[in-house]
Amino acid sequence: MFYLVVELIHMIALSIIEDNRYTMEGCLAVLAPASDINVIGKFQTCEDAFEDKDFGGSDVVLMDIGLPGMSGITGIHYIRQHFPGIATIVCTVYEDDQKIFDALCSGAVGYLLKRMSGDSLVQAIRDAAGGGSPMTPTIARRVIASFHPKGTGSPDEALTEGEIAVLTRLAEGKSYAIIAGEVFLSIDGVRNRIRRIYQKLHARTRSEAVAKGFARRLINPGR
Repeated sequence: MFYLVVELIHMIALSIIEDNRYTMEGCLAVLAPASDINVIGKFQTCEDAFEDKDFGGSDVVLMDIGLPGMSGITGIHYIRQHFPGIATIVCTVYEDDQKIFDALCSGAVGYLLKRMSGDSLVQAIRDAAGGGSPMTPTIARRVIASFHPKGTGSPDEALTEGEIAVLTRLAEGKSYAIIAGEVFLSIDGVRNRIRRIYQKLHARTRSEAVAKGFARRLINPGR
């Protein structure tokens, strides 16, 4: 007796948000041979993507940061809030720390540079669909390096409960004025507390402090 074994391939529904026509065409050419990736949407702006009735069926979204209209960072945050089941990968030319941390804090699961190879792009999409966090190696190195204390001083001081309360509210995107009212401090008091948080975490910006707070489990990413 003969048995026919059929291997079922899970199709990955992919949407691409990219305003550069040549980049879009290049992505489509690279993805064409991948039998497990189905491009269900091609958009030049986040607004166009979010208005499309099929967008919510995406497993993965590949998007640039520098987009006309709504920025890619804002778009990532929107996807996280309204389509929590979609994994968003940034694919961009930007590799400065601020944009990396803004994208990751907004909800991106991966960060790729456009100069990566076609094979790497295909694998990154598969990794994201499978629950991974694909990053171009140089980006991953920078993210890891940002968590290492700078200089040769003493080990990091632990954040106080009050500092964690402020950091949590920073992660929620609240203004200094709102934070001041919620933790019963003056705005100057909030600024001083944030300054101490930055010093202890070796952070230079809100995004970097929040990213390090998530990484060290000082605050809950689910908030």
